[in-house]
Amino acid sequence: MKQLFTAGLVVIENRKLLLAYSKNKRAWYLPGGKTADGESADETLIREIEEELGIRISRKDLKYYTHITAPAFGENPDVIMEQECYLHNLMHRPLPSSEIEAVNFFDSRSYLEQAQVPGVVLLMRKLLEDGLID
Repeated sequence: MKQLFTAGLVVIENRKLLLAYSKNKRAWYLPGGKTADGESADETLIREIEEELGIRISRKDLKYYTHITAPAFGENPDVIMEQECYLHNLMHRPLPSSEIEAVNFFDSRSYLEQAQVPGVVLLMRKLLEDGLID
């Protein structure tokens, strides 16, 4: 098995989770991305959110939430995603970049109608258990 280290931003508004639609993978994902060599998870997240959504976030505004281990969607079957997830309250509306087609908020039922990304499904289960989303 090969590991893919990533970081994801968990933004909840009106009991719904913010997801970004990837043009490349044609699916709704947690905003964030792959960790570069020598980068910490929070550094990855700060860089990726600026690239993907045009928003500068500060490390002090990130609150660690959970770790997700799941098959990496759109990768070879032997690739496992290891994702550090951080809670954040956005102060600005995200603006999708060249790699992101759209952003939207989903509850657990509305996400079931989309292409299922295993890591997002696991995260939504935890958010439901913790009473953070519907």
